[in-house]
Amino acid sequence: MDLGVMIEGQEGLNWDRWRQIIRATEDLGYESLFRSDHFFSLSGPRDRDALETFISFVMVAQESSRIRFGPLVASMTFRHPSLVARMAAQIDQLSGGRFILGLGAGWNVPEHEAFGLDFPPVRERMDRLEEGIRVVRALWEDGPASFEGRYYTLQDAECYPKPAQSPAPILVGGSGEKRTLRIVAEHADEWNAVGLNLEGYRHKVEVLLRHCVAVGRDPATIRRSMMTGFIIGRDEAEQRAHLAKIAEALPLLGRGDPAEVMEGMRSRGWLVGTPSQVVDELGQRAEVGLQRVMLQHHAQTDFATLELVAADVLPQVR
Repeated sequence: MDLGVMIEGQEGLNWDRWRQIIRATEDLGYESLFRSDHFFSLSGPRDRDALETFISFVMVAQESSRIRFGPLVASMTFRHPSLVARMAAQIDQLSGGRFILGLGAGWNVPEHEAFGLDFPPVRERMDRLEEGIRVVRALWEDGPASFEGRYYTLQDAECYPKPAQSPAPILVGGSGEKRTLRIVAEHADEWNAVGLNLEGYRHKVEVLLRHCVAVGRDPATIRRSMMTGFIIGRDEAEQRAHLAKIAEALPLLGRGDPAEVMEGMRSRGWLVGTPSQVVDELGQRAEVGLQRVMLQHHAQTDFATLELVAADVLPQVR
């Protein structure tokens, strides 16, 4: 199993901190680095730094040489898919073929209201996601691209340079059974789930497999990943200390008894415990087909915890 780091880029991420995170992710041996795509904080004051997603990936391409990276996930409501295709292709070129384009339908209403962006009903957002993926794929193929959809059109559009990878991977995030997993079955190279415990994940896999049968897709061609929060420490005191650092970014987790909070997060799919307990849990997830886990590193400046995972967990799950 591959382990990656995931950062909530809207929660105070600045350029110096981002550069440090990139270097730590690469130097400590993690497989990948992902970040969210939001315009302002979802859990604190809106004046927290929030680096623009695709611009921040230019720094990853230049400051690293090995790790794979991408958005988890870019909202199709934020940018026209032709712009996304161009930016993703050029970042992939700049990084030597290490970019993973994560896409989603969009969900956070306050961001759309604040920035004057349309927020259609869920059915239209899903339609736009599916059409948008087709636009991106068309622009990445050889020659001029033409596309006639309900929401997007292309007329002999040229997109150069093309991605370094051929084909360049598209990740779709989410677990909606009717539309999202159908889109995964038809269009995605990777499916990313979030907020699922083991039982819930097994159920979603069954749904995905049914969609694959319906569209004639070999499910083995879809990489499976999961984003998950984590609380880790060599003993209970260290785990509580890690929780306290996370609570600085997510204040709601600082309220209530720490033992109860940790148990509650475990029930929601977080990895909680000692390094050996986390290794065991990751082993169970590997057994049900997970190939990549992105560790949601909420305490962005807590590099000691990243070092602990790299030393005591990473070697056991490779």
